Amino acid sequence: MNSTLRNLLALAAVQLLASLTPNASAAETYPTRPIRLIVPFTPGGGADVVGRLIAAKLSERLDKQLIPDNRTGAGGVIGTDLAAKATPDGHTLVFVPTSFTMQPALQKLPYDPIKSFVPVSRVGKGSFVLVVIPSVPARTAKEFVAHVKRNPGKLFFGTAGAGSSAHMFLELFKLMADIDITVVHFKGGGQQVADLLGAHSQGTMISLPAVKAHIASGKLRALATTASQRTVFLPDVPTLAESAVPGYDASAWWGILAPAGTPSSIVARLDSEIKGVLALDDVKQLLANQGVEPDYQASAQFAPFIAGEIANWKRVVQKGSIKLQ
Repeated sequence: MNSTLRNLLALAAVQLLASLTPNASAAETYPTRPIRLIVPFTPGGGADVVGRLIAAKLSERLDKQLIPDNRTGAGGVIGTDLAAKATPDGHTLVFVPTSFTMQPALQKLPYDPIKSFVPVSRVGKGSFVLVVIPSVPARTAKEFVAHVKRNPGKLFFGTAGAGSSAHMFLELFKLMADIDITVVHFKGGGQQVADLLGAHSQGTMISLPAVKAHIASGKLRALATTASQRTVFLPDVPTLAESAVPGYDASAWWGILAPAGTPSSIVARLDSEIKGVLALDDVKQLLANQGVEPDYQASAQFAPFIAGEIANWKRVVQKGSIKLQ
């Protein structure tokens, strides 16, 4: 081997070592300051409730505070874009719900949902629930569908925003049940619930964490859940598929992403700590109190799951000709 080749190989080895060392050591000193957890929805909605719970427990394990930062607008796009453009050092994360995988089918985004992020962990799953105010003359989803068909366009249902999970689940319900409901979009789940409790709208589809207490108090009536199987948190409430709309299946999930380029060692550290948080008995109980099941999915599995969800909702949007209003 001549000296030139030896020198080139030596230089390549030094460069490789230099590129690996910062990544390997990054997790050892991480985090060096409080971590911002962007929640791209208003306080009080399902994503906000679950995100804050996870942030509080993760803060304890990392010995640095995770600060939830509600950055709302455009159905979650504004806050998510802010996270995509953040410095990829692990000190900015974003908490995303199901609607993260719906948005690409509905509009041109300022970020690429696959290339702009690295999935950290999926943290939970749950069912949305079809709820109405007590004055609506329906005790079951089947009775509700019949009532809407007798009164097309007269019932108002709020959503957390155009393109939100609530919007998409509702549009799928309208499509499959062949019913006409007037949809009103709000700036987040908190406003959506407030409007409903004030009887300005008659019902909604919403994540269980946002309305579980109101169902228990009798302020809202649960008619059906949206997943393929009954939720353990409302065992007496049937699914839409079994009660009124055969084949209906729409489940909610929540997860954490980091900006693309975040060192893999930091992603692995976060992933490991989140797994530990979800294994804690008190966390399981706190999530259960909100109607959420811990559903850990590691980074390596979360990435293809997201890609599959994006493809699935594109098919739904195309089939139903669903558009942002």
